[in-house]
Amino acid sequence: MAIETTLLRVLLRQRHMQGYRTFCKEYDRIAKQLDTDLIGRYPSKAQFYRWLSGDLLGLPYADHCRILEKMFPGWTAEQLLSPHEGDTDSLITPPQRTAASTPPVPRPVQMPQQTRLADVTAVYVSRTEFLHNVTPRALFDGAKTIDIAGLSLNVLCQQYSDKALLDSIEAGTVIRALFLDPDGRHITAREQEEGLPEGHLSMLTRLNIEALRRVGAKVSPDARGQLHVRVYDEPIRYNILITDRTKCVVQPYLPDARGVESPTLVIEKDEAVPGLFATFSQVFGSMWDRAKETGDATA
Repeated sequence: MAIETTLLRVLLRQRHMQGYRTFCKEYDRIAKQLDTDLIGRYPSKAQFYRWLSGDLLGLPYADHCRILEKMFPGWTAEQLLSPHEGDTDSLITPPQRTAASTPPVPRPVQMPQQTRLADVTAVYVSRTEFLHNVTPRALFDGAKTIDIAGLSLNVLCQQYSDKALLDSIEAGTVIRALFLDPDGRHITAREQEEGLPEGHLSMLTRLNIEALRRVGAKVSPDARGQLHVRVYDEPIRYNILITDRTKCVVQPYLPDARGVESPTLVIEKDEAVPGLFATFSQVFGSMWDRAKETGDATA
C-alpha cells in the first residue's frame, strides 16, 4: 500500500534516524561541520514531526535547510520536505543529471523558488511556533544593531535576560525600541479588540519600558547613548524586528487575536532580488521618525 509522507521521513527511516533524539544528534554533528553556532538549534519535537508529515506552509528557517541539505547531499530542502508516495522500503538515491544523449523528460513549468518567495526564508503559522524554533538568544546574541517595533516588545524585554541585554550594550550593540504608547488611544483600542481588561496592555508596556530603563541605568559611561526608547500612537499593524540591518522578523497583528497567534515571516536581505526586507526596513524607519521621544534610556 502506498504511504503518503515526506521524502525526509523515508530517507531518515532508511538510515535508522527517524527517532527525534537520533535526528537531533545527527543535526548537531552536521552543525559542527557547518557552523558551531547552529549546534543545539535543531527543531522542536513538534516541528520535527511536522517535517516528517509534510504539515508545513513553507520551508523551515534557512539554517535548518542548510543542515538538511548537508545531511542528505544531492537533495534540496524543498525536495526533502515534499510529499513522497509509493514504496518506502526501496533505497532512494538523489536525482541524477540527464545524460547529454538522453532526451530530457518534459516537466511542468515552475516558477523559480527565489521568485516565488523573494527574500522570505521561512514562514511560521504563529509567533509561538517561531519562538520554539528560533530562541531570543539566537535572535539577539552577537547583533550589532537591534531595531524593534510593536506593542509591548516582550521578546526583548521579557524573554531576553537583563544581563544578556546589558552585556550586548556593553559590547557595542545599538538598540532602538519602539513601543505602542501606553497612554495613547490606540493601545486602548487594541485591548478592546483582544477582549482584555482596560489597562492590561498599558500596564505591561509600562513595565517593559521601565525594564529597559533599568538596564540602561546600569551601563558604563562608554556605552551610554546606545539604548533608545520611543513610543508611537498609531493603529498597530506589525511587530517588526531587524538585526544587523540584514535579518528581519515580521508579524502582522490579526483582528480579534492575541499577538502570539500571528503568522511570522523571516526575511533575509538579498541584494540580488527585490524583496520585502526593504519594505519593512522603510516601515520601521518611518515609524521611528514619527515617534515621540521618551529620552535616551542610557542617559
